[in-house]
Amino acid sequence: MEERSVVCGNALEEARGKEFELATDYYLSHTMQTLLEGCDVNSLCSFLQSCAKDFPSIAMDRSGSHVAETAIKSLSQHLQDNDVYSVIEDTLNAICKVIVKNPGDLMCDCYGSHVLRSLLSLFKGVPLDSSEFNRRKSSSVLAERLNFKAFRADTDISPQAVQGFPGLLDFLVSGMSKCIQNNIKTMQVDQYSSLVLQSALKLLAGDEEKLLQIIPILIGCTREEILEGDSIKTTKARNILYLMKETAFSHLMEVALEVAPEVLYNEMFTKVFRNSLFELSSHHCGNFVIQALISHAGSLDQMEVIWEELGSKFKDLLKMGKSGVIASLIAASQRLHIYEHKCCEALAMAVHSSNESSTCIVPRILFLDSYFYCEDKSNWNWPSGAKMHVMGSLILQGVFRFQNEFIQPFITSITSLNADNILEAAKDSGGARVIEAFLSSDASAKLKRRIIMKLRGHFGELSLQSSGSFTVEKCFTVGNISLREAIVSELLTVQSELWNTKQGPHLMRKLDVDGFAARPDQWRSRQESKQSTFNEFYSTFGSSETKPSKNSSFLSDDSKKTSQPNKIKQMREEIAHLQTSPAPFLSTTGFKRKPNKPENSSKKFARNSADDDVPKVKNKSKNIVTDT
Repeated sequence: MEERSVVCGNALEEARGKEFELATDYYLSHTMQTLLEGCDVNSLCSFLQSCAKDFPSIAMDRSGSHVAETAIKSLSQHLQDNDVYSVIEDTLNAICKVIVKNPGDLMCDCYGSHVLRSLLSLFKGVPLDSSEFNRRKSSSVLAERLNFKAFRADTDISPQAVQGFPGLLDFLVSGMSKCIQNNIKTMQVDQYSSLVLQSALKLLAGDEEKLLQIIPILIGCTREEILEGDSIKTTKARNILYLMKETAFSHLMEVALEVAPEVLYNEMFTKVFRNSLFELSSHHCGNFVIQALISHAGSLDQMEVIWEELGSKFKDLLKMGKSGVIASLIAASQRLHIYEHKCCEALAMAVHSSNESSTCIVPRILFLDSYFYCEDKSNWNWPSGAKMHVMGSLILQGVFRFQNEFIQPFITSITSLNADNILEAAKDSGGARVIEAFLSSDASAKLKRRIIMKLRGHFGELSLQSSGSFTVEKCFTVGNISLREAIVSELLTVQSELWNTKQGPHLMRKLDVDGFAARPDQWRSRQESKQSTFNEFYSTFGSSETKPSKNSSFLSDDSKKTSQPNKIKQMREEIAHLQTSPAPFLSTTGFKRKPNKPENSSKKFARNSADDDVPKVKNKSKNIVTDT
């Protein structure tokens, strides 16, 4: 390695004065990348300082951009060494001074924009191989908007994995801001500058001072106007609304709304978006901005405005294919605890009329496009074999997170599905998540088991699928002892295949399939003991609202009373004993797959137990074991 570093350093030394020609040559650029990866930090900095004046030209070349990014990445790998930090900072400072003279060229170039984004990440201290900022998946953004994942603003906005250069970040962002002011019309609609600015805003998240400097410039205002309470002028607001129908600007505004300080968000909400929500929601680009706006609404007053403009437009939005706006509105309603019942009513009314049975609600939402594109909607039927609508399934997942009293039509609809439709839903990745959401909802245990019973005979088949295995696990968690035995018995028939799947080993351990196969009576006893201890725990420590009913054990088939221990010590010993069993009770809630709703809280558990009025039947476990 020492010889390699020396050879690479000597080669770069001989390249002095010819850096641009070598870096932009299609073939030799690959050699330059190899040299930059293999040399020591001094040779690397010497190379970059020598070509600093040509760095923008290298970065904007098809081949040179790869050389530039390789050099930046190599620099980032030396930042842990404090002895060379000042040398690297001087090198980057020389490059930065050249860039800020005319950052617009780099920002609007398809190759240069990538290099500039890498520099911004390096200055912030974000790892260059991190996709969190530069190539953040739309699924991650969607999960945040629909409450399946905490907003990054609520967690760790920019993990500092390496040492950054805050002074250089400020210097570069200031230079970019001045360039935007002078070329605002071009920058607002250019797709590459939009990507650079999106990265900059994400990296500045949480820094209100800098965000109040750059975001107003993007919408044609100034920081002083916002802070002094001067309203965004009508003409400017109209221009912003027009720009939000442009692809590049709409994406930029999504990020701006995500990171905007409260004072700026409120001003934009009131002066730009108010009275234009439905207009933008109807546009193929603008609707994504509205989704971001709704997802970051922080007050009841703002939700009232949103509901006033969009509450009566659910059916229109679904017809236009803008279901994402409705999903965001449902999630915001749930997050702020306002208009929850009205959201559920409006959604139900959007897909069925008052003279129709509510049983059609869930199927129509699962196949939104199929239903709304159907000319004869009165004769629409479940399109067997068709893929379920992604956003429709996400909407239903959100609905089943509401309180039980708000979602009765949806509960009636899903429990009315026949066994074939339930099975088809369980085999679809989106439909499976809907079933899991229902099983995690406030609905009674009796209704949940009705769904599980319709899947009997197919648990082995579902467990072999990557998405179906989670549904099987959820069914096991919710089911009573006899249903659990039936599930495990079916898994035994596909045991060898299950061990070869990704989720199979976890499922086998979680359900203790081997324990059931070896000693079914002991397996059943462990399941009953876990539930009994859980009930006793909440009888002792839970509030009066979370204590389970004495005669409604969630797992047991036979009605039985659980005695509260006289001493806490006795209960602790029992819990400690259970923790040594093959499948501890607490482990049944330890594995969650995003974006699923967390396991039921104690309050929900108590409610399910109280509602569990399933007629008790005799224990048939021996027959099941014999059949197996």
